[in-house]
Amino acid sequence: MDTTDLTALYKSHSQTESFVSWVKTTKTTNNGHLRLKGLSGSSVSLFVSSCINNIKGIHWFIFSEHEVSAYFHNDMTRALGENDVMFFPSAYKRSVTHHEIDEPALILRTAVLNRLKNVSAENCLVVVTYPEALMEKVISSASLEKNTLQLTVGENISIQFIREVLDEYHFEEVEFVYEPGQYSVRGGIVDIFSYAHFLPYRVDFFGNEVDSIRTFEVENQRSKDKLGAITIVPNIQKIVGKESGDSILQLLPPATFMWSSDLEVSLKTIEETFNNAPDKLISKISGDDNGKQQVLLNEKETIALLKNFRNIEFGTAYHFKSAETLQFNTSPQPLFKKNFELLSQNIHEYQKKGYTCYLLSDNSKQISRLKDIFRSIPPQISFVPLTTSIHEGFVDNELKICLYTDHQIFERYHKYIINRQFVRSDSFTINEIRGLQVGDYVVHIDHGIGVFGGLGKIDINGHQQEAIRLIYKDNDVLYVNIHNLHKISKYRGKDGEAPKIYKLGTPAWQNMKQSTKKKVKDIARELIALYAKRKSVEGFGFSPDTYLQEELEASFIYEDTPDQEKATVSVKANMEQPYPMDHLICGDVGFGKTEIAIRAAFKAVTDNKQVAVLVPTTILALQHFNTFRDRLEKFPCKVDYISRLKSAKDQKDTLKKIETGEVDIIIGTHRLVSKDLKFKDLGLLIIDEEQKFGVTVKEKLKNMRVNVDTLTMTATPIPRTLQFSLMGARDLSIISTPPPNRHPIQTELHTYNETLIREAIDKEVSRGGQVFFIYNRVEYLPKMEAHIHRLCPTVKTIIAHG
Repeated sequence: MDTTDLTALYKSHSQTESFVSWVKTTKTTNNGHLRLKGLSGSSVSLFVSSCINNIKGIHWFIFSEHEVSAYFHNDMTRALGENDVMFFPSAYKRSVTHHEIDEPALILRTAVLNRLKNVSAENCLVVVTYPEALMEKVISSASLEKNTLQLTVGENISIQFIREVLDEYHFEEVEFVYEPGQYSVRGGIVDIFSYAHFLPYRVDFFGNEVDSIRTFEVENQRSKDKLGAITIVPNIQKIVGKESGDSILQLLPPATFMWSSDLEVSLKTIEETFNNAPDKLISKISGDDNGKQQVLLNEKETIALLKNFRNIEFGTAYHFKSAETLQFNTSPQPLFKKNFELLSQNIHEYQKKGYTCYLLSDNSKQISRLKDIFRSIPPQISFVPLTTSIHEGFVDNELKICLYTDHQIFERYHKYIINRQFVRSDSFTINEIRGLQVGDYVVHIDHGIGVFGGLGKIDINGHQQEAIRLIYKDNDVLYVNIHNLHKISKYRGKDGEAPKIYKLGTPAWQNMKQSTKKKVKDIARELIALYAKRKSVEGFGFSPDTYLQEELEASFIYEDTPDQEKATVSVKANMEQPYPMDHLICGDVGFGKTEIAIRAAFKAVTDNKQVAVLVPTTILALQHFNTFRDRLEKFPCKVDYISRLKSAKDQKDTLKKIETGEVDIIIGTHRLVSKDLKFKDLGLLIIDEEQKFGVTVKEKLKNMRVNVDTLTMTATPIPRTLQFSLMGARDLSIISTPPPNRHPIQTELHTYNETLIREAIDKEVSRGGQVFFIYNRVEYLPKMEAHIHRLCPTVKTIIAHG
């Protein structure tokens, strides 16, 4: 059973029939205003899906915020499938100073426009958007038609004609395409990256006939899907900048159903965004100094256009007054705060009333965990498991169904996925080469360290090819074809120290590589002997997971990333071995290393072993203490910390508790390796940021780690530690996948500008955020604080240094 089966339940809902009846009796324009009241959680998406199954056509959804619309989009794709549900985002990345085109978003917008051109009354199309996206004008129908090239398999057309058309559309000819707006011609093959699709097309010609069309992956050049016809569309946002655009609402047929959540809020957002937009909004994009009126829709224009459709409003902030109402009897999923007794009792009470209870999770393992937890909690209950999810659970009192989502039960962050197509691999691409600055140091695996001299074109047998220019000692130049990108990497060394530039044609680089390999082998030989001895030492094999362990892991507020899940399984498997574990976890800040440490620590505690968590600073010790304590507060586990922030008396009390076994997990700085600290039964040592400890501490750690399981975590491993792990002398887990929906860091470089500083601070504070203003002179910090007060008098400030 999946979400489509839940949608089917709403076919028998009395209000579904009422909605169908309303559609038949209302006109396609004006007078068609309907309100839906009493819909809670994701009951909206299930009811809407059921209605759309009955009534074909275009269904346009406006939500008041980007995130809310993204969650609704995900619910609808689960119910109706990805082919019929599209997302219409804003085309711009907005910053304090300007707007710049967001290419992945632009592809999604263009895909919607392209689909609208070909949709018929018999088809079903659902488009989800939000105010900032709705108000951005799009290319007119006539311009879109004029700037569109269609290719069909079997069609007779010359490659030269395609090249001329693409040049007219301002596509860039390159050797290999890697981003929208590019094309390449190699013999009878034409690669084109249209703005209307998230993958580039490969068009194969046999003479002047289109023999085949395929999509392909940028990184590995592998073909994916065969297509019969394609549409090539240029950057439509640039065209809007040069001519007056249309609102997307003007392109929709009158029979479109306009669904709006909290429409009044959306209209206010449109008004505020329009008023705050720079007058010369798109001058940096199109090169023309056009006003915002040409590219943005204001509130009055939006209202006038919305009146042309049948409007169905839901939420709480309605706009249209004279409207019929459909009343529902639903309530949101109750809050359980991870209290399984309360959840079990709630399900039991609903089941006594004849309700069917569904438990939804994307992860089948999570369903198994919940079944195990409920077996040990009275009263005994039954539920229908669904290995799919919706954003928010709810209770429908008419249909007598209860939908519980696992992420709400465990207060876990629920991710949404809109543009999964744009995830790129970590491979080194020509695009990243463009990110290098002339003068940057790069390493060629065969020739050593040189200086990046930019991209250039070289002539090979009469053909122009793009190549990378590397400059070596005595101004020797090496051109590297982009086929050999895998041989080049950016130089990473000590900050502020220029590396030695090698000379081409000498054996210096090869000699250095051989010398380094010999040293590594010598170190490896010593360490392999050391680790072989360690493997032969008898350790403690921890027991398999208990239901408490499963409950702890299920209560994590975020969904595990694939790497996090893999690392957790690997660490626990090593802990269950009969010899001491030595495991290294590498991962960037915020990627979930601490959560793995908490799970490993709790596994040790459930076998009556103590855990020591060694950190380099007192601040980090306190931070880890708070994290461990909060995560384990509902479990039988005593967490404490020791550092110089505690008084001598408190430290003495803590030492006693560690010796008697009253403390299960102790967190501290190098104080943990002091002679006066004795453990009752230490089973696991966790070391955070090992590279920050000195030689003395590391020598003491060697004595502690002889027969104790060790887990080391770091974002920046020292080369020796990493080398041992890569050789297999230590177990290694790498967490490279970031948490879902993490926003990328946006960096802008400007000269000192008081207006810019004020705008940046005001923008961040107005959204409830905080600002760090970093200045490099401690003695002038009070003056700088006073200056900030003059710029932003309502902002609270504090000085911190050291």
